[in-house]
Amino acid sequence: MTDPHQPLTSDAIARLLTDTDPYLSCDECFARIDEYVEHTLADPNYRDVPMDVHLAGCAVCAEEAETLTELLT
Repeated sequence: MTDPHQPLTSDAIARLLTDTDPYLSCDECFARIDEYVEHTLADPNYRDVPMDVHLAGCAVCAEEAETLTELLT
């Protein structure tokens, strides 16, 4: 029988402890993700704090941004 209590990875702990202010929902992130990725590719110094915070704490949206980035490069 497997132990249902798996230890958390350091990445998972960091995501759980990430300050989510300013708050951005997944729906809001998804609505802005195309523009965010395009700006980030055009200017690596581009910052959108709400998007950065959300992507640091949400693996699903971060994967979407990564996939879109791969498609555009």
